[in-house]
Amino acid sequence: MTKIGIIAGGGQFPLLFVDAARRHGRKVAVAAHRGESDSALEKAADSICWIKLGQLGKIIKFFKKEGVRETVFVGTITKTRIFRDILPDLKGLTLWNKIDVKQDDAILRAVAGEIEKEGIKVIESTIFLKDLLFPQGILTKKKPSRAQFADIKFGWKMGRAIGALDIGQCVVVRNKTVLAVEAIEGTDAAIKRGCALGREKAVVVKLRKPNQDFRFDLPATGIKTIETMVESGGALLAVEAGQSLLFDQDKMIGLADEAGIVVLGVTESANGELKF
Repeated sequence: MTKIGIIAGGGQFPLLFVDAARRHGRKVAVAAHRGESDSALEKAADSICWIKLGQLGKIIKFFKKEGVRETVFVGTITKTRIFRDILPDLKGLTLWNKIDVKQDDAILRAVAGEIEKEGIKVIESTIFLKDLLFPQGILTKKKPSRAQFADIKFGWKMGRAIGALDIGQCVVVRNKTVLAVEAIEGTDAAIKRGCALGREKAVVVKLRKPNQDFRFDLPATGIKTIETMVESGGALLAVEAGQSLLFDQDKMIGLADEAGIVVLGVTESANGELKF
């Protein structure tokens, strides 16, 4: 089997993917972002190339040299860096100037398109890690109240709307009022803003965008999400099950139980009915 490529951002996902790929008999070549990716990838990868944000040509050249025919996007990129810390090479700059709308999906699809033109297929980031998908049901000891169920349904509708506009994947609500909408600043910052207003009754809803491309930018939650809610006073976290990632589940739920925060995975039927 050919070596698989990893276009790595920050967080633990790239390291988890390396381990999973090895369990499936694959060697890995990692294009790691400076200032984002974990230095532990140096030892974990079979080969590595450190890049700066926007160096698309360098990624493609590296993957071709390593014989990579498939690649994944895994890990986070601090989105605000596009205003202060992007250093594209010629190929990256040419592509950037072609993108009319500088939103997540548009950028990632354009980058994936250029990579695939070079004969390197971009595949789903969860191909070896289906067990990381958020499960359905109430995961904590504490259960949602009737009022919180109503806020989840309201927040779900609002979240789908901002997702359709490719703005973000998270909203914070209370009493059917939108307190915060995730934009380029990211989920944790949106939670802090929203929970500062809603306090102990703030409900956080995080879900995929309509027509979410599973090759990149899946919603993700973990210990840091709960820590942010604890610091800010949030009451409940509702996440779309099967369409988002959950890291360190046991520790995350343990922390939520200690703080009295409700965590649940939600699915939506074809007719729009929510199931918990």
